[in-house]
Amino acid sequence: MTMQSLLDGTATFLDHLGLGEAPFGVHYSDTLPENAYGPKKGAPISRELEDARALDMQEVMKTFSCVMGNVWLARKKGGAAYISSEEYGCVGGAYYCSMMKPHLRFIEHYVSTGYEGTPLHGERYMPDPDAMRAFMEEVNPREAPGKYCIFKPLSLFTDETKPEFVIFFARPEVLSGLFTQAVFATGDMDCVVSPFGAGCTNMVSWPLYYKGKGLEKAVIGGFDPSARKFMKTDELTFTVSLDLYEKMLAALPESMFTHETDWKGVRKKVARSAKAWGEAD
Repeated sequence: MTMQSLLDGTATFLDHLGLGEAPFGVHYSDTLPENAYGPKKGAPISRELEDARALDMQEVMKTFSCVMGNVWLARKKGGAAYISSEEYGCVGGAYYCSMMKPHLRFIEHYVSTGYEGTPLHGERYMPDPDAMRAFMEEVNPREAPGKYCIFKPLSLFTDETKPEFVIFFARPEVLSGLFTQAVFATGDMDCVVSPFGAGCTNMVSWPLYYKGKGLEKAVIGGFDPSARKFMKTDELTFTVSLDLYEKMLAALPESMFTHETDWKGVRKKVARSAKAWGEAD
């Protein structure tokens, strides 16, 4: 499917969904686009430095910048967001977006119960460092095929630089349409998943994980409490591979959106939701 066909199909899909914001795509490149938002260059990070006790986390945290925060800026300003191995912003995001391997042990404590006897009490999202380590080793993002991991609106892609994944930002009424269309396009009752992870994990790492296993999975994310500040109230993410997204678009003519189904009732609720949030046209 050409990018023009993809954009045309997306416009039709958005109209059916009642969603006013077009999806983003994610890809890897050695070149940054214009109007891109990302972290400042940070102190060197690696497991080797960490094991040698030569990693100053206070220095590392001086340039902290969340992937979701930069994506939020890109969404508001119509630009792109990025992360690289040097401009990483967040050591967790660097791992999740394939910018460094292996992950820092620091994250195992930071996301769980912290370090006993220190001010770092941990986020308490995982019960202990061992559980967090198991998660990190399971998701295990591949090595990046480009210098930058870039998030940008679909309209900024071309036939030469297509997105690897497509990301929607949506509330539950719209998500019900995305969810159902993914099932309709695949015939797989388990094609939509929502594993634990940071905001960027569910937009990049888990989609990569399932793609690497040859599985067609849509990934719902945005449950990470630390990422909620960079999302609209009640909003979640819905990420699919480009191949699965093309199947979803191709299946539209036979889907619930173009036949007499209960979607018409849901669509009215989508409109009421948009009006309630001041997002109606």
